[in-house]
Amino acid sequence: MDSVTELEELYRRRASRDWRGRLRRALTPPVPFVMNPAEPNDFPLGRWNLYIGGAGRRVDGYVNLDIAAVPGVDVVADAERLPFRDGVFQRVECDAVLEHVRRPEQVMREIERVSAAGGYAHVVTPFCHPFHEYPKDYRRFTLDGLKQMAGELTVVTEGWRTGPTATMLVFAIEYGKLLFPWRAWRLACGGVMGWVLWPLRYLDLLLFRSARAGRIGNHCYLWLRKK
Repeated sequence: MDSVTELEELYRRRASRDWRGRLRRALTPPVPFVMNPAEPNDFPLGRWNLYIGGAGRRVDGYVNLDIAAVPGVDVVADAERLPFRDGVFQRVECDAVLEHVRRPEQVMREIERVSAAGGYAHVVTPFCHPFHEYPKDYRRFTLDGLKQMAGELTVVTEGWRTGPTATMLVFAIEYGKLLFPWRAWRLACGGVMGWVLWPLRYLDLLLFRSARAGRIGNHCYLWLRKK
């Protein structure tokens, strides 16, 4: 089974409506992070908007593109070769994708190409985050590294989507799972630690205000505009 097929199977299991799927979702703890409330999200949508990497999500108002043919995905394609004409999308979302592609600079050039004049691109990437294969995991990014790939796109605003507490919690959970040799025990450990630790995530609502939060920030973001 190749990596893309494995990814498709993973999303199908997550969306399963049988009793195992329902039980799995009921036992899954809340995510160990909060979104930065200061991150802007009111840049205008147009008639056509593109969401890159939206497998497993509902993205109303967007053409949903991913490499996995799972429910909710409108176009199956490689982000390094977007199958669209130039200048068609008013807004492009690229959420936690660049770490999974072989040539992130090429993906950025494709985003620039398909963006309409005056349109916006929103790029989110991990900085301090555990290894995660969907289907591969190649790299991490700082804000400076992201801006270096902006090309002719102008940086409108930048910041941290998820903060230092998220970093500490996701690494603590992964560390706990490392202590167990059997998959069932690792799953149980992750679930228990997730339920115990998740209330701490709200500390990031304080830490987002610190200029030093990015030293161990979890995910960073850029909003870019095409001239």
